[in-house]
Amino acid sequence: MNDISVLNLFLEAGMVVKTVMVILLIASLLTWIVIVERYNFYKKIRVINDSFLERFWSGEDLNLLYSEIKTETVPVYGALSVFKNSFKEFLQIDQTNEITELDLEGINRSMRVAIASDEEEMNKHLAFLANVGSVSPYIGLLGTVWGIMTSFQGLSDATQATINAVAPGISEALVATAMGLFAAIPAVIAFNKYTSELETISQSTLIFSEELASIFYKQSIKK
Repeated sequence: MNDISVLNLFLEAGMVVKTVMVILLIASLLTWIVIVERYNFYKKIRVINDSFLERFWSGEDLNLLYSEIKTETVPVYGALSVFKNSFKEFLQIDQTNEITELDLEGINRSMRVAIASDEEEMNKHLAFLANVGSVSPYIGLLGTVWGIMTSFQGLSDATQATINAVAPGISEALVATAMGLFAAIPAVIAFNKYTSELETISQSTLIFSEELASIFYKQSIKK
């Protein structure tokens, strides 16, 4: 084989090595689809959160803010989700009396539901990235080991064992390891990045929920 390229190495490889390469190629393509999708998703959450928090802390009347939010069609995530759910619960409380512990628990429960729902959505597809990052190198190694075994078995029929006899087979096998790493490295980097971003958003939303609960309580006392 004079022309050594990834395509030629794939075509010359055995069935097992070919299967491994195809699996890793599919995993790599799906990984990049997930990376782009999650990047756009987290970017959208950041924009929504920043826009809402700017309006919230500007001193705008909460009743007016809630009325405006109800008519908007933007996706509801993070602090916006917490506010929308908890303020709806707050409006159902008897505003003529001081807020009770039971009322506070109802508001806090609506906040926890909103936070849990957001975390579930933000966790979507991250398990896939984790699996690709941890399993792909081993799948590639399996293809490499199998290809090397096949290459050395072929030497039993050769009259003379030379590097030229085994080099093509070993090259084919090593491509499987390279493809495993090619699939795993972006998956691991993306998983770590998005996990960190998830924790940051969740912590920020949790802090906002505590501040919002305090605001509700103070407003109820005034009434």
